[in-house]
Amino acid sequence: MWIESMTLQNYRNYDMLEAHFSPTLNIFVGQNAQGKTNFLEAIYFLALTRSHRTRSDKELIQFQKDSLHVSGSLVRTNGKVPLDIHLSKHGRTTKLNHLKQAKLSDYIGNMTVVLFAPEDLQLVKGAPALRRKFIDIDLGQIKQLYLADLSQYNHILKQRNSYLKTAETVDKEYLLVLDEQLIHYGSRVIKHRYQFIKDLSHQADKHHFTISNELEHLSIQYLSSISFTAVDEIEEQFRKQLEASRKRDLFKKNTGVGPHRDDLAFFINELNASFGSQGQQRSLILSLKLAEIDLIKASTKESPILLLDDVMSELDYTRQEKLLQAIKDNNVQTFMTTTSIDHFKDLPQELKLFTIEAGHLLDEKE
Repeated sequence: MWIESMTLQNYRNYDMLEAHFSPTLNIFVGQNAQGKTNFLEAIYFLALTRSHRTRSDKELIQFQKDSLHVSGSLVRTNGKVPLDIHLSKHGRTTKLNHLKQAKLSDYIGNMTVVLFAPEDLQLVKGAPALRRKFIDIDLGQIKQLYLADLSQYNHILKQRNSYLKTAETVDKEYLLVLDEQLIHYGSRVIKHRYQFIKDLSHQADKHHFTISNELEHLSIQYLSSISFTAVDEIEEQFRKQLEASRKRDLFKKNTGVGPHRDDLAFFINELNASFGSQGQQRSLILSLKLAEIDLIKASTKESPILLLDDVMSELDYTRQEKLLQAIKDNNVQTFMTTTSIDHFKDLPQELKLFTIEAGHLLDEKE
């Protein structure tokens, strides 16, 4: 798949902008704070209905404006698909093929993206919430059922936590009802994640082995707060561990076990990657991104759109070469931001170059 064109209105520092893209490589060049990252964010927003940089939707709407509008024409193997998002203080409206979508899970997954940004280098050493977000975004694009199960789990978790905080006297029967619903959807979330991480680890290892000149193996361990040895015992173990945590939950007034406390661990040659070199960690993240492309392509039969936000300068020549070769091999439409293309080597000739200054496309060359 690839984006043929996009229109932005009142999005961050863009008043009104329409752009047409190459199906291969598109490079946005400009100094810092001119709008390069904002444009990539808008592509991400069109795919996932939210920003990767902020949780506050109002930050996306241009200052002193009431709403924003982002639309695009997506080309898939079965034809063109118009996408449309309108965001205002009253809420968000998403349209697919000009038809309003009642559920986000019906919209997300039609346009898939893989984002590689400088903050991804924190995936290895950063907080567990970053790694859970990584799982949710990538698995959510592949599996609509996962998004639905996760949404139900989060809704019940919020109910349970709210009840624990506000109830003067806890009704144990009501708490048991909430617990059963939490166990049902939480177990489904864990099963989805377990299989996804298993597949991701396999694909990422293949890429990392190549990038490291066949010197290093990469493995990813799924650290669930629910201890289990087999998938078919997850629900039973969740129930047991939730019961064991009840005294703690009543005292702390929140839920101590469940997929909201999941984490990941990365290992290079069986050593924890958080203690690895900066170069090893860059190779690890690059391997993850290439593995994401593989899994999305295998699941959807379409190549995702790759967004590279000022990361090529973070990679040495060898890693740049591996990334550009993977883009070419997978026929992935790519959007790249940079302050200069002078330090790049072996860029393909069939690219489109945009110059961005103060929210305007000043130049456009093929």
